[in-house]
Amino acid sequence: MHSESDDPVLSSPLYRGLVDELLRLRRRRNTVDEGAVLDVSAFSILWLFDDGRARTLRDLAAELCLEQSTVNRQVNTAVKHGYIERFEVPGQVSRLYRPTDAGRAAYLHDGLRRARRLEVIFADLAPGTPEGLLKELKAYNDASDRHADDEL
Repeated sequence: MHSESDDPVLSSPLYRGLVDELLRLRRRRNTVDEGAVLDVSAFSILWLFDDGRARTLRDLAAELCLEQSTVNRQVNTAVKHGYIERFEVPGQVSRLYRPTDAGRAAYLHDGLRRARRLEVIFADLAPGTPEGLLKELKAYNDASDRHADDEL
């Protein structure tokens, strides 16, 4: 009997190692250091606003690749904490969201903490460089986007 676990791709040390490392990255995405002001979802939302553009809930859901109901809950929490505000634009049905001064300050605080952490990690990155990592991650994500809808 042939099972999927007998497949050479699944049993390949290379693919198993890649999956292990991608899962390690995924586990860390929800890690918040003790000095952080924002939770992970608030930081992610404020990260999108860093370009200066206001957004609708639909825009945020699309950019975060999350269900609109999830983003709605996260945005409402950020609004309650005073990090984001909603506002109306005459002639537009959907309300827009943007960061408040408190949201920008919290984002700057946590962003600097994250940047310092990356500096420490990159100083210890061996072998490799931050530039090399960025190039490979971008290539991986671009290829993944190109094949996202492929049927296997």
